[in-house]
Amino acid sequence: MKKIFLLGISCFYHDSAAVLIRDGEIISAVQEERFSRKKHDSRFPENAIKYCLKSNNLDLRDIKNIVYYEKPLLTFERLLETYLAVAPRGLRSFIAAMQVWLKEKLFLKSELKKSFKIIQKEIIKNENAHIPEILFAEHHQSHASAAFYPSPFEEAVVLCMDGVGEWVTTSTWIGKGNKINPLWEISFPHSLGLLYSAFTFYCGFKVNSGEYKLMGLAPYGKPIYANEIKEKLIDIKDDGTFKLDMSYFKYHRGFRMTSQKFHKLFGLPPRNAEDELTQFHMDLASSIQAVTEEIVIKIACSLRKETGIKNICLAGGVALNCVANGKLLEKKIFNDIWIQPASGDAGSALGAALIGWHEYLNKPRKVNRSDSMKGTYLGCNFSNEEIINYLKHINAPFEIYQDEELFEKIALQLEQGKVIGWFNGPMEFGPRALGARSIIGDPRNQEMQSVMNLKIKYRESFRPFAPSVLEEDVASQFEMKNKSPYMLLVSPVKKELCTEMTEEQKNLFGIEKLNIPRSTLPAITHIDYSARVQTVSKKTNPRYYNLIKSFKQRTNCPLIVNTSFNVRGEPIVCTPQDAYRCFMRTEMDILVLQNQYLHKHEQPKTEKDETWKQEFELD
Repeated sequence: MKKIFLLGISCFYHDSAAVLIRDGEIISAVQEERFSRKKHDSRFPENAIKYCLKSNNLDLRDIKNIVYYEKPLLTFERLLETYLAVAPRGLRSFIAAMQVWLKEKLFLKSELKKSFKIIQKEIIKNENAHIPEILFAEHHQSHASAAFYPSPFEEAVVLCMDGVGEWVTTSTWIGKGNKINPLWEISFPHSLGLLYSAFTFYCGFKVNSGEYKLMGLAPYGKPIYANEIKEKLIDIKDDGTFKLDMSYFKYHRGFRMTSQKFHKLFGLPPRNAEDELTQFHMDLASSIQAVTEEIVIKIACSLRKETGIKNICLAGGVALNCVANGKLLEKKIFNDIWIQPASGDAGSALGAALIGWHEYLNKPRKVNRSDSMKGTYLGCNFSNEEIINYLKHINAPFEIYQDEELFEKIALQLEQGKVIGWFNGPMEFGPRALGARSIIGDPRNQEMQSVMNLKIKYRESFRPFAPSVLEEDVASQFEMKNKSPYMLLVSPVKKELCTEMTEEQKNLFGIEKLNIPRSTLPAITHIDYSARVQTVSKKTNPRYYNLIKSFKQRTNCPLIVNTSFNVRGEPIVCTPQDAYRCFMRTEMDILVLQNQYLHKHEQPKTEKDETWKQEFELD
């Protein structure tokens, strides 16, 4: 029987991506930013589409349908209605938006066809080649599809929360079998995602990318403004539904997120990115984080009561708030929780493809009891032969080791405090490095967090690092028993591993607490004694699992530090070339490219190294 291929795409807002499925199975999923090297690239995902096709020996004649992740005309309707509601305010932003729409988005279907024709012509050298029919899903429908269909549940409640889709900002669904049906929704401009982004902006971070920085900053503060937020900015009902007081915001009628009324409420103008972070900003971060957690918990409680369904799936940008996810797990409102690892708009390309399969084609669903994401290892892969040819071409000194010897050697280097770039197998899909494109270190090393932040990542010192722990050892290190393969759950570090701060230490200014030992695993223990946990399975990533196991055999510690293989302002590396470039321009000690082992001190120096480092320090 002929195989059916569907291609899902997301683009033109942020985090463009392409996903290929075959008879309902996810076989390739990649983000455009990994190829273009432009973080959160929103352009048409030309390179991602080419990868999905060429890596599977396909062209567009083999694709039954292309599915776009939202309906642009509904978004255009929202822009018009929003402007008419506040006119004449917001005229400048409305004109700017209309210029983009009239040029690029209003006739999106024809523009997409033109782009696909260019790709097809390049692949098969045919001017008149067939272009598959392009179908459209709704934005939150794509999120819900990406959350439920790959999940391990036959039936589940689905909660999607983000900034805004066409109109919807929060939606709830029931997934059962091969169908997802809507329950209720909250519409723009009332948005938890945009409320969180408003505080992201106000605290001096970039909207749509700096929200995780705000989450990381929150434990350094106290939620002293939480009541003020709830009294002035947002009215939260008992069931978790909410309504914002829009007089405090400008995102619906201007280029800024917050209004003068917002600034007056908190007593200061928005922080500039280069300004010092103060206790005020830490307390604000803590406060909006507490409000976010309260809303998520209340909605979850009402959904369990309303439906009686035992499991929940999450997607949308808010689902990347792993602290809120951890609180939801801790409350045990549902028997089990599953979060789409690519919860943002990149993952909506997957949701769109699965809508094509289950909704448009009405095909049955096969439930994988682990899940159907294959550990998210769905991207570019490079053989040892390809890597060796590249290293020889650039005259880079390297050694080759078989796995067992390689893992023992890396374990020794980790124990000695070395920082290692780890490039292994197919690239991850989504924002997290999960042991395919990772920088790794010893979690017991007191200096590892500051070394990685300041000398490797060139980013803020307060940013925490995550542990990768052997799946069977998670309960011995953290106050959780659940699997967390996608680093989307925060859990307290096991109490017996922690060191209580003195009263004097507790009263220190937020960032000053950073250098105080908090546990026997200081590099991964955040200021509130928590960690963002990744459990590693031998089934989904055997080489990474065996590496950690070698470290455990050597040190009796079943986890390592794992952070994404990139520096501040740059996407996670994709190719061996990207990895080598990042290795040479940071203070990493060792680079491992599959079975190839490179020492920094043996590599040829380049004149550009220091210039490149300075550029990222200024970012």
